[in-house]
Amino acid sequence: MQTVTLNNGVTMPILGFGVYQIPADRTEQAVTDALAAGYRLLDTAAAYGNEEAVGRAVRNSGIPREELFVTTKLWVQDAPAQDNTRRALEASLAKLGLDHVDLYLMHQPFGDVYGQWRAMEASNREGLARAIGVANFHPDRLLDLIINNETVPQVNQIETHPFFQRGPDHALMREHGVQHQAWGGFAEGRNDLFTHPVLGGVGKAHGKSVAQAVLRWLIQRDIVTIPKSVDPGRMAQNIDVFDFDLTDEQMVQIAGLDTGKTLFFDHHDPEMVAWLGKRRLDG
Repeated sequence: MQTVTLNNGVTMPILGFGVYQIPADRTEQAVTDALAAGYRLLDTAAAYGNEEAVGRAVRNSGIPREELFVTTKLWVQDAPAQDNTRRALEASLAKLGLDHVDLYLMHQPFGDVYGQWRAMEASNREGLARAIGVANFHPDRLLDLIINNETVPQVNQIETHPFFQRGPDHALMREHGVQHQAWGGFAEGRNDLFTHPVLGGVGKAHGKSVAQAVLRWLIQRDIVTIPKSVDPGRMAQNIDVFDFDLTDEQMVQIAGLDTGKTLFFDHHDPEMVAWLGKRRLDG
């Protein structure tokens, strides 16, 4: 498995398995199948409601802990954010059945971001999280966090796919040593991604599927990606992307698909800010 090295020296697989929107009662089997297929990066979140199932699959896999890279995420916390952030991480660790996570991400750029981040820095120093980062931070919010805090985030996980390629975000992250990680790499099939003629043509040229072509495109941009599936066959296909390379011409073809706009939701939309900022997890 190809890896990337984060700005604190921790290595992270460039391809992993995400469990967003997998129901809790199906997550354990999905993660078990993913581990059997060779995935070692697992991405979950407190907000997904399936950390316990991920933890069971990890414990039952027999795979040594040091061979796994487990990510979970902090939801928006009420003040005092520093105390609540520590409790939230301890709750996630208890559900996962782990004494540490490999990466802890601030899930949304809302609430007491600075209080949350400083608590995450403390958890990193204590070894409860080997690396810390953020998710859904646009360049202005990311740069503000970098300038005003001691630790530069190791990762920023953002919506990234052929129709929203995040070029300026990518450049800023490269400049400051933040690893770009994609969520929604397949755009959840929107804009007819899986039947798109350009993506289909790129895949066909290599004897690969559209999904494999998209994953290869992300990997060649040095973007960590976490495709999701509950089908073992597709899991195996998605991880089989290290035996070919897209040409420069093919990379340019895919670059031409960028609309520069989200296909999901805008973190600058006041209604979305209000909804995310006020939402609290049960317990």
